[in-house]
Amino acid sequence: MNPSDKKLVYLLIGLPAVVIAFIVGFYAGGIHSGPSGQQPTDASAVSTDQFSPFWKAWNILDQKDVDAASTSVQDRIWGSIEGLASAYNDPYTVFFPPAQSKMFEEDIQGDFEGVGMEIGIKSNQLVVIAPIKDSPAARAGVKTGDAILSINGTSTENMSVDEAVQLIRGPKGTPVKITFLQPGASKPVDRTIVRDIINIPTIDTSSKPGGIFVITLYSFTAQSPDLFRNALRQFVQSGDHKLVLDLRGNPGGYLEAAVDMASWFLPAGSVVVTEDFGKNGSPQIYRSRGYDIFNNNLDMVILVNGGTASAAEILSGALEEHGVAKLVGDKTFGKGVVQELVPITDDTSLKVTVARWLTPDGHNLQHDGLDPDYPVTMTTADQTAGKDPQMDKAVQLLDGMK
Repeated sequence: MNPSDKKLVYLLIGLPAVVIAFIVGFYAGGIHSGPSGQQPTDASAVSTDQFSPFWKAWNILDQKDVDAASTSVQDRIWGSIEGLASAYNDPYTVFFPPAQSKMFEEDIQGDFEGVGMEIGIKSNQLVVIAPIKDSPAARAGVKTGDAILSINGTSTENMSVDEAVQLIRGPKGTPVKITFLQPGASKPVDRTIVRDIINIPTIDTSSKPGGIFVITLYSFTAQSPDLFRNALRQFVQSGDHKLVLDLRGNPGGYLEAAVDMASWFLPAGSVVVTEDFGKNGSPQIYRSRGYDIFNNNLDMVILVNGGTASAAEILSGALEEHGVAKLVGDKTFGKGVVQELVPITDDTSLKVTVARWLTPDGHNLQHDGLDPDYPVTMTTADQTAGKDPQMDKAVQLLDGMK
């Protein structure tokens, strides 16, 4: 596959912050006009009179602002484009000036240093989608759902994910002070976290008594399909037919990986997810490749929580709605927008939302997330005591299946 064809169900990881990202579907590369080939409205259609307030404001600032002499024309242009992007009221449509564009390109290649947490926006508040396993954030006690109130003393009110990422990331060994508010808490807590090189784990396998096989998937990377295939081979060789797929705290990643994994469980042609372009074009439907090796000889539960997002929600929604698996845990994050990275100049780029993901039954992941078939909450007390009521429920359900 050509790298320019890869789509990240991009989870904007503010992790270090990564950006493989909260989102989202991601087109790396050239301009995308949608399946219908429609072109956007030509900017030349904007009249001189409509644009005159911009130039009036430009001239007033140039004449009166005390720092006008130290603000270059180029910086003003970049700032204008940033303002244009923000006018669309989409926290994931962002313009990257040169430094930020370079940083983003490095992040999607997977080379980064930071604290190890995926972040997103929920109800206009910057929140933690999930801390990365064994990361500095996880070791510091950061939890899924924690609101981020400030970073190094800078308030996050009206702050975009990408702005937060820039503040959180930094060289290995340096500290960053972040103020969190945990769900249900009345007082915020300050945590000083020392940045490190972040290695994102991909997959683990284990077993439970009663012939139950467990696959824990941490992210949807380019390598995930092969690793998942190998884990399924272990499952088949074990002779078991009861499977737990643990997607808790999984922020997503490559759409391609989610479609490939779903194909092991679904007949050829079954809808995995639909890319909805709204009025800008016809929908794009992604279907199972039909590996479908289990037929009816499978009992399956998928564990989800508020850190299950993007590609993880696509896979969960497809297998649940096709009747392959039951969902156990908490409501998922609700992250499903498709984004395109469009070069503006040689050293700047625009990340723009072009579509949304719909489950096979037409459920909008971005708006609603997924509700588990069996709601089970794992409390902080459970975690402290080493208890896992969500896994216990999954085992209970599978034990009842013969």
